[in-house]
Amino acid sequence: MDVKPAPNGVATIEDRILRITGYYGYYPGYSSQKHSPHSSIPRCLSGTNYTNSCNGTKKKHCHVTVTDDSCCISEMENRSGCGIGGGRIERRFRGGEGAQSNAENNPENHEKSRCQSCTSTFLKIVWGFLIILSVSSSWVGTTQIVKITYKSFHCPFFMTWFSTNWNIMFFPVYYSGHLATAQEKQPLLQKIRECSRIFGDDGLTLKLFVKRTAPFSILWTLTNYLYLLALRKLTATDVSALFCCNKAFMFLLSWIVLKDKFMGVRIVAAIMAITGIVMMAYADGFHADSIIGVALAVGSASASALYKVLFKMFLGTANFGEAAHFFSTMGVFNLIFISCTPIILYFTKVEHWSTFSSLPWGYLCGIAGLWLVFNILINVGVVLTYPILISIGTVLSVPGNAAIDLLKHEVIFSVVRLGATIIICIGFLLMLLPEEWDEITLRFINSLKEKKAEEHTEETTESYVHTRSKSRANGTVSIPLT
Repeated sequence: MDVKPAPNGVATIEDRILRITGYYGYYPGYSSQKHSPHSSIPRCLSGTNYTNSCNGTKKKHCHVTVTDDSCCISEMENRSGCGIGGGRIERRFRGGEGAQSNAENNPENHEKSRCQSCTSTFLKIVWGFLIILSVSSSWVGTTQIVKITYKSFHCPFFMTWFSTNWNIMFFPVYYSGHLATAQEKQPLLQKIRECSRIFGDDGLTLKLFVKRTAPFSILWTLTNYLYLLALRKLTATDVSALFCCNKAFMFLLSWIVLKDKFMGVRIVAAIMAITGIVMMAYADGFHADSIIGVALAVGSASASALYKVLFKMFLGTANFGEAAHFFSTMGVFNLIFISCTPIILYFTKVEHWSTFSSLPWGYLCGIAGLWLVFNILINVGVVLTYPILISIGTVLSVPGNAAIDLLKHEVIFSVVRLGATIIICIGFLLMLLPEEWDEITLRFINSLKEKKAEEHTEETTESYVHTRSKSRANGTVSIPLT
Protein backbone atom coordinates (compact mmCIF):
# COMPACT_ATOMS: atom_id res chain seq x y z
CA MET A 1 0.00 0.00 0.00
CA ASP A 2 1.60 3.21 -1.12
CA VAL A 3 1.22 6.27 1.03
CA LYS A 4 1.07 9.63 -0.54
CA PRO A 5 3.30 11.99 1.32
CA ALA A 6 1.68 15.05 2.79
CA PRO A 7 2.66 18.47 1.48
CA ASN A 8 4.73 19.20 4.51
CA GLY A 9 6.24 15.71 4.65
CA VAL A 10 5.08 15.04 8.23
CA ALA A 11 3.16 11.88 7.39
CA THR A 12 6.15 10.28 5.70
CA ILE A 13 8.45 11.10 8.62
CA GLU A 14 5.96 9.79 11.16
CA ASP A 15 5.47 6.59 9.18
CA ARG A 16 9.22 6.07 9.16
CA ILE A 17 9.47 6.63 12.90
CA LEU A 18 6.66 4.18 13.57
CA ARG A 19 8.22 1.58 11.31
CA ILE A 20 11.72 1.95 12.81
CA THR A 21 10.54 1.81 16.43
CA GLY A 22 8.48 -1.31 15.75
CA TYR A 23 5.16 0.13 16.90
CA TYR A 24 2.86 -2.87 17.29
CA GLY A 25 -0.17 -1.14 15.82
CA TYR A 26 1.63 0.27 12.82
CA TYR A 27 0.61 -0.23 9.23
CA PRO A 28 1.66 1.89 6.25
CA GLY A 29 -0.37 5.08 5.96
CA TYR A 30 -1.50 4.90 9.58
CA SER A 31 -0.21 8.32 10.53
CA SER A 32 -1.66 10.03 7.47
CA GLN A 33 -5.13 8.67 8.09
CA LYS A 34 -5.44 8.54 11.89
CA HIS A 35 -6.56 12.15 12.18
CA SER A 36 -9.46 11.87 9.78
CA PRO A 37 -12.67 12.85 11.57
CA HIS A 38 -14.76 9.80 10.65
CA SER A 39 -12.11 7.13 10.24
CA SER A 40 -12.62 3.76 11.80
CA ILE A 41 -9.85 1.94 9.96
CA PRO A 42 -8.71 -1.28 11.59
CA ARG A 43 -5.10 -1.68 12.39
CA CYS A 44 -5.15 -5.11 10.72
CA LEU A 45 -7.49 -6.72 8.26
CA SER A 46 -9.87 -9.15 9.81
CA GLY A 47 -9.35 -12.71 8.75
CA THR A 48 -5.95 -12.03 7.18
CA ASN A 49 -3.24 -14.43 8.17
CA TYR A 50 0.44 -13.68 8.28
CA THR A 51 3.57 -15.55 9.11
CA ASN A 52 5.25 -14.68 12.37
CA SER A 53 9.00 -14.58 12.27
CA CYS A 54 9.39 -15.99 15.76
CA ASN A 55 7.77 -19.40 15.63
CA GLY A 56 6.42 -19.48 12.11
CA THR A 57 2.87 -19.64 13.48
CA LYS A 58 0.00 -17.84 11.90
CA LYS A 59 -2.23 -15.58 13.98
CA LYS A 60 -5.22 -13.41 13.35
CA HIS A 61 -5.46 -9.82 14.46
CA CYS A 62 -8.50 -8.48 16.22
CA HIS A 63 -10.61 -5.59 15.03
CA VAL A 64 -9.39 -2.44 16.79
CA THR A 65 -10.38 1.01 15.68
CA VAL A 66 -8.04 3.95 15.58
CA THR A 67 -9.87 5.64 18.44
CA ASP A 68 -9.10 2.72 20.76
CA ASP A 69 -5.76 3.13 22.59
CA SER A 70 -5.35 -0.49 23.62
CA CYS A 71 -4.90 -3.72 21.75
CA CYS A 72 -5.94 -7.27 22.48
CA ILE A 73 -4.04 -8.90 25.32
CA SER A 74 -3.65 -12.08 23.33
CA GLU A 75 -1.96 -10.13 20.55
CA MET A 76 0.45 -8.56 23.04
CA GLU A 77 1.28 -11.92 24.52
CA ASN A 78 1.92 -13.37 21.03
CA ARG A 79 4.25 -10.51 20.12
CA SER A 80 6.10 -10.46 23.41
CA GLY A 81 8.49 -13.20 22.33
CA CYS A 82 10.50 -11.23 19.75
CA GLY A 83 11.08 -7.82 18.24
CA ILE A 84 11.66 -4.42 19.76
CA GLY A 85 8.00 -3.74 20.31
CA GLY A 86 7.49 -7.12 21.97
CA GLY A 87 10.31 -6.51 24.42
CA ARG A 88 8.83 -3.14 25.30
CA ILE A 89 5.42 -4.69 25.94
CA GLU A 90 6.96 -7.35 28.17
CA ARG A 91 8.72 -4.68 30.19
CA ARG A 92 5.47 -2.80 30.49
CA PHE A 93 3.78 -5.83 32.00
CA ARG A 94 6.65 -6.41 34.38
CA GLY A 95 6.48 -2.79 35.44
CA GLY A 96 2.74 -3.15 35.94
CA GLU A 97 3.30 -6.19 38.17
CA GLY A 98 5.88 -4.24 40.20
CA ALA A 99 3.53 -1.31 40.55
CA GLN A 100 0.76 -3.65 41.62
CA SER A 101 3.01 -5.29 44.22
CA ASN A 102 4.05 -1.85 45.49
CA ALA A 103 0.43 -0.87 45.69
CA GLU A 104 -0.24 -3.98 47.74
CA ASN A 105 2.67 -3.25 50.06
CA ASN A 106 1.90 0.44 50.48
CA PRO A 107 -1.14 -0.10 52.74
CA GLU A 108 0.93 -2.33 55.00
CA ASN A 109 3.75 0.21 55.20
CA HIS A 110 1.25 2.97 55.80
CA GLU A 111 -0.37 0.92 58.56
CA LYS A 112 3.01 0.22 60.18
CA SER A 113 4.04 3.88 60.09
CA ARG A 114 0.68 4.85 61.49
CA CYS A 115 1.04 2.39 64.37
CA GLN A 116 4.55 3.66 65.08
CA SER A 117 3.38 7.29 65.15
CA CYS A 118 0.49 6.35 67.45
CA THR A 119 2.88 4.50 69.76
CA SER A 120 5.33 7.41 69.91
CA THR A 121 2.48 9.85 70.57
CA PHE A 122 1.14 7.63 73.36
CA LEU A 123 4.59 7.38 74.94
CA LYS A 124 5.02 11.14 74.75
CA ILE A 125 1.68 11.65 76.48
CA VAL A 126 2.59 9.14 79.21
CA TRP A 127 5.96 10.79 79.74
CA GLY A 128 4.23 14.17 79.71
CA PHE A 129 1.80 13.08 82.42
CA LEU A 130 4.66 11.84 84.60
CA ILE A 131 6.71 14.99 84.01
CA ILE A 132 3.69 17.19 84.79
CA LEU A 133 3.34 15.51 88.18
CA SER A 134 7.10 15.66 88.81
CA VAL A 135 7.47 19.33 87.82
CA SER A 136 4.50 20.50 89.87
CA SER A 137 5.50 18.33 92.86
CA SER A 138 9.11 19.56 92.85
CA TRP A 139 8.08 23.22 92.61
CA VAL A 140 5.41 22.85 95.31
CA GLY A 141 7.89 20.98 97.52
CA THR A 142 10.52 23.71 97.10
CA THR A 143 8.07 26.48 97.97
CA GLN A 144 6.65 24.69 101.00
CA ILE A 145 10.07 23.72 102.40
CA VAL A 146 11.16 27.36 102.12
CA LYS A 147 8.12 28.37 104.17
CA ILE A 148 9.01 25.76 106.80
CA THR A 149 12.68 26.83 106.85
CA TYR A 150 11.68 30.44 107.56
CA LYS A 151 10.37 29.36 110.96
CA SER A 152 13.93 28.86 112.24
CA PHE A 153 16.25 30.35 109.59
CA HIS A 154 15.80 33.79 107.97
CA CYS A 155 18.58 33.95 105.38
CA PRO A 156 17.04 33.99 101.88
CA PHE A 157 20.23 35.01 100.06
CA PHE A 158 22.26 32.25 101.69
CA MET A 159 19.56 29.75 100.62
CA THR A 160 19.70 31.13 97.08
CA TRP A 161 23.50 30.94 96.94
CA PHE A 162 23.56 27.44 98.42
CA SER A 163 20.91 26.17 96.00
CA THR A 164 22.62 27.74 92.96
CA ASN A 165 25.87 25.96 93.82
CA TRP A 166 24.07 22.67 93.25
CA ASN A 167 23.79 23.55 89.56
CA ILE A 168 27.37 22.30 89.25
CA MET A 169 25.92 18.78 89.45
CA PHE A 170 23.79 19.34 86.34
CA PHE A 171 26.40 18.27 83.80
CA PRO A 172 27.63 15.24 85.81
CA VAL A 173 24.02 14.02 85.99
CA TYR A 174 23.65 14.52 82.24
CA TYR A 175 26.92 12.70 81.48
CA SER A 176 25.92 9.81 83.73
CA GLY A 177 22.71 9.48 81.76
CA HIS A 178 24.71 9.61 78.54
CA LEU A 179 26.93 6.75 79.68
CA ALA A 180 23.91 4.70 80.75
CA THR A 181 21.78 5.16 77.62
CA ALA A 182 23.99 6.07 74.64
CA GLN A 183 25.21 3.32 72.31
CA GLU A 184 28.32 5.28 71.27
CA LYS A 185 29.80 6.61 74.50
CA GLN A 186 32.02 9.67 74.25
CA PRO A 187 34.89 10.54 76.61
CA LEU A 188 34.25 13.22 79.20
CA LEU A 189 36.57 15.83 77.68
CA GLN A 190 35.13 15.28 74.20
CA LYS A 191 31.59 15.66 75.56
CA ILE A 192 32.51 18.85 77.41
CA ARG A 193 34.13 20.24 74.27
CA GLU A 194 31.05 19.35 72.23
CA CYS A 195 28.56 20.89 74.68
CA SER A 196 30.65 24.06 75.12
CA ARG A 197 29.74 25.11 71.57
CA ILE A 198 26.83 26.99 73.08
CA PHE A 199 29.33 29.72 73.95
CA GLY A 200 30.71 29.89 70.40
CA ASP A 201 32.72 27.98 67.84
CA ASP A 202 35.89 28.37 69.91
CA GLY A 203 34.26 26.80 72.94
CA LEU A 204 34.46 28.13 76.48
CA THR A 205 37.28 30.61 77.07
CA LEU A 206 37.97 32.73 80.15
CA LYS A 207 36.66 35.84 78.42
CA LEU A 208 33.43 34.13 77.34
CA PHE A 209 33.11 32.55 80.78
CA VAL A 210 32.89 35.99 82.39
CA LYS A 211 31.12 37.77 79.53
CA ARG A 212 28.36 35.23 78.88
CA THR A 213 27.94 33.68 82.31
CA ALA A 214 27.98 36.80 84.51
CA PRO A 215 24.71 38.46 83.36
CA PHE A 216 22.77 35.20 83.38
CA SER A 217 24.13 34.18 86.76
CA ILE A 218 23.16 37.56 88.23
CA LEU A 219 19.63 37.33 86.76
CA TRP A 220 19.32 33.75 88.01
CA THR A 221 20.32 34.75 91.55
CA LEU A 222 18.06 37.80 91.47
CA THR A 223 15.07 35.73 90.32
CA ASN A 224 15.42 33.15 93.09
CA TYR A 225 16.31 35.70 95.78
CA LEU A 226 13.26 37.87 95.06
CA TYR A 227 11.08 34.75 95.00
CA LEU A 228 12.30 33.71 98.46
CA LEU A 229 11.86 37.26 99.78
CA ALA A 230 8.27 37.30 98.51
CA LEU A 231 7.58 34.07 100.41
CA ARG A 232 8.30 35.93 103.64
CA LYS A 233 5.46 38.38 102.93
CA LEU A 234 2.83 36.32 101.10
CA THR A 235 1.47 32.80 101.09
CA ALA A 236 2.95 30.13 98.83
CA THR A 237 -0.20 30.18 96.66
CA ASP A 238 0.01 33.93 96.03
CA VAL A 239 3.72 33.88 95.21
CA SER A 240 3.47 30.90 92.85
CA ALA A 241 0.49 32.51 91.10
CA LEU A 242 2.27 35.85 90.70
CA PHE A 243 5.38 34.08 89.41
CA CYS A 244 3.27 32.65 86.57
CA CYS A 245 3.12 36.20 85.18
CA ASN A 246 6.63 35.65 83.81
CA LYS A 247 5.04 34.19 80.64
CA ALA A 248 3.21 37.46 79.99
CA PHE A 249 6.34 39.54 80.66
CA MET A 250 8.39 37.26 78.43
CA PHE A 251 5.92 37.78 75.57
CA LEU A 252 6.02 41.56 75.95
CA LEU A 253 9.82 41.60 76.01
CA SER A 254 10.05 39.23 73.05
CA TRP A 255 7.61 41.35 71.09
CA ILE A 256 9.56 44.55 71.81
CA VAL A 257 13.16 43.26 71.76
CA LEU A 258 13.10 40.17 69.53
CA LYS A 259 10.33 41.45 67.22
CA ASP A 260 8.29 38.29 67.69
CA LYS A 261 4.92 37.84 66.02
CA PHE A 262 2.13 39.94 67.46
CA MET A 263 -0.75 37.91 68.85
CA GLY A 264 -3.92 39.50 70.14
CA VAL A 265 -4.71 36.61 72.46
CA ARG A 266 -1.36 37.01 74.21
CA ILE A 267 -1.97 40.71 74.67
CA VAL A 268 -5.25 39.75 76.35
CA ALA A 269 -3.32 37.26 78.52
CA ALA A 270 -0.83 39.98 79.51
CA ILE A 271 -3.70 42.31 80.46
CA MET A 272 -5.22 39.51 82.54
CA ALA A 273 -1.89 39.00 84.31
CA ILE A 274 -1.62 42.69 85.15
CA THR A 275 -5.24 42.67 86.34
CA GLY A 276 -4.48 39.71 88.62
CA ILE A 277 -1.45 41.52 90.05
CA VAL A 278 -3.52 44.59 90.91
CA MET A 279 -6.27 42.45 92.45
CA MET A 280 -3.68 40.54 94.49
CA ALA A 281 -2.27 43.80 95.86
CA TYR A 282 -5.80 45.05 96.62
CA ALA A 283 -6.82 41.81 98.40
CA ASP A 284 -5.50 43.03 101.78
CA GLY A 285 -6.43 46.66 101.27
CA PHE A 286 -3.02 47.83 100.01
CA HIS A 287 -1.24 47.06 103.29
CA ALA A 288 2.53 47.47 103.38
CA ASP A 289 3.38 43.77 103.58
CA SER A 290 0.94 42.90 100.81
CA ILE A 291 2.23 45.53 98.39
CA ILE A 292 5.89 44.70 99.14
CA GLY A 293 5.24 40.98 98.70
CA VAL A 294 3.44 41.50 95.39
CA ALA A 295 6.24 43.78 94.18
CA LEU A 296 8.89 41.21 95.09
CA ALA A 297 7.02 38.38 93.33
CA VAL A 298 6.45 40.52 90.23
CA GLY A 299 10.14 41.48 90.27
CA SER A 300 11.08 37.80 90.39
CA ALA A 301 8.80 37.05 87.42
CA SER A 302 10.25 40.01 85.49
CA ALA A 303 13.84 38.89 86.13
CA SER A 304 12.94 35.37 84.99
CA ALA A 305 11.39 36.71 81.79
CA LEU A 306 14.45 38.89 81.10
CA TYR A 307 16.73 35.89 81.67
CA LYS A 308 14.84 33.78 79.13
CA VAL A 309 14.69 36.55 76.51
CA LEU A 310 18.41 37.29 76.80
CA PHE A 311 19.20 33.59 76.62
CA LYS A 312 17.21 33.34 73.41
CA MET A 313 18.87 36.46 72.00
CA PHE A 314 22.52 35.67 72.71
CA LEU A 315 22.68 31.89 73.01
CA GLY A 316 19.70 30.79 70.93
CA THR A 317 18.23 27.34 71.34
CA ALA A 318 20.25 24.72 73.21
CA ASN A 319 19.95 20.95 73.41
CA PHE A 320 19.97 19.06 76.68
CA GLY A 321 23.76 18.66 76.80
CA GLU A 322 24.42 22.34 76.10
CA ALA A 323 21.86 23.40 78.70
CA ALA A 324 23.47 21.08 81.26
CA HIS A 325 26.89 22.53 80.49
CA PHE A 326 25.55 26.08 80.81
CA PHE A 327 23.86 25.41 84.16
CA SER A 328 27.02 23.84 85.55
CA THR A 329 29.02 26.83 84.33
CA MET A 330 26.64 29.17 86.16
CA GLY A 331 27.10 27.09 89.30
CA VAL A 332 30.89 27.44 89.02
CA PHE A 333 30.56 31.20 88.47
CA ASN A 334 28.26 31.46 91.50
CA LEU A 335 30.74 29.56 93.67
CA ILE A 336 33.72 31.66 92.58
CA PHE A 337 32.36 35.19 92.24
CA ILE A 338 29.16 35.40 94.29
CA SER A 339 30.41 33.63 97.41
CA CYS A 340 31.62 36.95 98.73
CA THR A 341 28.05 38.27 99.01
CA PRO A 342 26.77 35.91 101.77
CA ILE A 343 30.05 36.49 103.66
CA ILE A 344 29.46 40.24 103.53
CA LEU A 345 25.86 39.78 104.68
CA TYR A 346 27.03 37.56 107.50
CA PHE A 347 29.52 40.05 108.92
CA THR A 348 27.13 42.99 108.49
CA LYS A 349 24.51 41.07 110.56
CA VAL A 350 21.99 41.20 107.71
CA GLU A 351 21.91 37.42 107.47
CA HIS A 352 23.54 36.06 110.57
CA TRP A 353 23.56 32.64 112.21
CA SER A 354 25.33 31.39 115.30
CA THR A 355 27.25 28.33 114.10
CA PHE A 356 27.35 26.16 111.01
CA SER A 357 26.10 23.21 113.03
CA SER A 358 22.93 25.14 113.89
CA LEU A 359 21.98 25.57 110.24
CA PRO A 360 19.01 23.49 109.06
CA TRP A 361 21.08 21.46 106.61
CA GLY A 362 18.29 19.02 105.96
CA TYR A 363 15.90 21.72 104.77
CA LEU A 364 18.64 23.50 102.82
CA CYS A 365 19.63 20.32 101.01
CA GLY A 366 15.95 19.57 100.35
CA ILE A 367 15.43 23.01 98.78
CA ALA A 368 18.58 22.76 96.67
CA GLY A 369 17.85 19.19 95.58
CA LEU A 370 14.24 19.89 94.56
CA TRP A 371 15.32 23.04 92.74
CA LEU A 372 17.90 21.03 90.82
CA VAL A 373 15.32 18.34 90.01
CA PHE A 374 12.90 21.02 88.80
CA ASN A 375 15.47 22.49 86.40
CA ILE A 376 16.53 19.05 85.15
CA LEU A 377 12.92 18.03 84.50
CA ILE A 378 12.24 21.21 82.53
CA ASN A 379 15.20 20.52 80.23
CA VAL A 380 14.67 16.75 79.99
CA GLY A 381 10.95 17.16 79.41
CA VAL A 382 11.53 19.06 76.18
CA VAL A 383 13.22 15.93 74.79
CA LEU A 384 10.74 13.36 76.11
CA THR A 385 7.41 15.11 75.68
CA TYR A 386 5.68 18.25 74.44
CA PRO A 387 6.90 21.60 75.89
CA ILE A 388 3.32 22.72 76.55
CA LEU A 389 2.92 19.91 79.10
CA ILE A 390 5.90 21.21 81.08
CA SER A 391 4.30 24.65 81.25
CA ILE A 392 1.07 23.05 82.43
CA GLY A 393 3.06 21.33 85.17
CA THR A 394 4.36 24.73 86.29
CA VAL A 395 0.90 26.29 86.51
CA LEU A 396 -0.44 23.23 88.38
CA SER A 397 1.84 24.21 91.26
CA VAL A 398 -0.67 26.96 92.08
CA PRO A 399 -3.57 24.64 93.02
CA GLY A 400 -1.04 22.32 94.68
CA ASN A 401 0.20 25.09 96.97
CA ALA A 402 -3.37 26.21 97.53
CA ALA A 403 -4.38 22.72 98.71
CA ILE A 404 -1.44 22.55 101.16
CA ASP A 405 -2.06 26.10 102.44
CA LEU A 406 -5.72 25.32 102.97
CA LEU A 407 -5.30 21.93 104.66
CA LYS A 408 -2.04 22.32 106.59
CA HIS A 409 -1.59 26.03 107.23
CA GLU A 410 -5.35 26.76 107.38
CA VAL A 411 -5.07 29.80 105.14
CA ILE A 412 -8.39 31.48 104.35
CA PHE A 413 -8.59 32.79 100.78
CA SER A 414 -10.68 35.87 100.18
CA VAL A 415 -12.86 36.19 97.08
CA VAL A 416 -10.61 38.87 95.58
CA ARG A 417 -7.45 36.83 96.16
CA LEU A 418 -9.04 33.70 94.72
CA GLY A 419 -10.31 35.63 91.68
CA ALA A 420 -6.86 37.15 91.09
CA THR A 421 -5.26 33.69 91.21
CA ILE A 422 -7.76 32.28 88.71
CA ILE A 423 -7.32 35.23 86.33
CA ILE A 424 -3.52 34.89 86.38
CA CYS A 425 -3.72 31.14 85.73
CA ILE A 426 -6.13 31.65 82.80
CA GLY A 427 -3.79 34.25 81.34
CA PHE A 428 -0.89 31.80 81.71
CA LEU A 429 -2.83 29.11 79.83
CA LEU A 430 -3.71 31.57 77.05
CA MET A 431 0.00 32.19 76.62
CA LEU A 432 0.43 28.52 75.74
CA LEU A 433 -1.74 28.77 72.63
CA PRO A 434 0.28 28.26 69.41
CA GLU A 435 0.70 31.02 66.87
CA GLU A 436 -1.69 29.38 64.38
CA TRP A 437 -4.36 28.70 67.00
CA ASP A 438 -7.00 30.74 65.12
CA GLU A 439 -6.42 28.87 61.84
CA ILE A 440 -6.48 25.53 63.66
CA THR A 441 -9.73 26.49 65.40
CA LEU A 442 -11.39 27.58 62.15
CA ARG A 443 -10.26 24.39 60.42
CA PHE A 444 -11.67 22.31 63.27
CA ILE A 445 -15.01 24.16 63.16
CA ASN A 446 -15.26 23.72 59.39
CA SER A 447 -14.55 20.00 59.69
CA LEU A 448 -17.33 19.70 62.29
CA LYS A 449 -19.72 21.56 59.98
CA GLU A 450 -18.86 19.29 57.05
CA LYS A 451 -19.33 16.22 59.21
CA LYS A 452 -22.75 17.42 60.36
CA ALA A 453 -23.75 18.19 56.77
CA GLU A 454 -22.73 14.68 55.66
CA GLU A 455 -24.68 13.11 58.53
CA HIS A 456 -27.72 15.21 57.67
CA THR A 457 -27.48 14.12 54.02
CA GLU A 458 -27.21 10.48 55.01
CA GLU A 459 -30.23 10.80 57.31
CA THR A 460 -32.26 12.47 54.55
CA THR A 461 -31.31 9.73 52.07
CA GLU A 462 -32.19 6.96 54.54
CA SER A 463 -35.56 8.55 55.34
CA TYR A 464 -36.31 8.95 51.62
CA VAL A 465 -35.43 5.30 50.91
CA HIS A 466 -37.54 4.18 53.87
CA THR A 467 -40.52 6.23 52.63
CA ARG A 468 -40.23 4.82 49.10
CA SER A 469 -40.01 1.24 50.36
CA LYS A 470 -42.99 1.80 52.67
CA SER A 471 -45.09 3.32 49.87
CA ARG A 472 -44.25 0.41 47.56
CA ALA A 473 -45.24 -2.06 50.28
CA ASN A 474 -48.61 -0.30 50.64
CA GLY A 475 -49.19 -0.35 46.89
CA THR A 476 -48.97 3.39 46.50
CA VAL A 477 -46.77 5.32 44.11
CA SER A 478 -45.37 8.69 45.01
CA ILE A 479 -45.22 11.09 42.11
CA PRO A 480 -42.65 13.85 42.50
CA LEU A 481 -44.01 17.34 42.01
CA THR A 482 -42.46 19.35 39.20
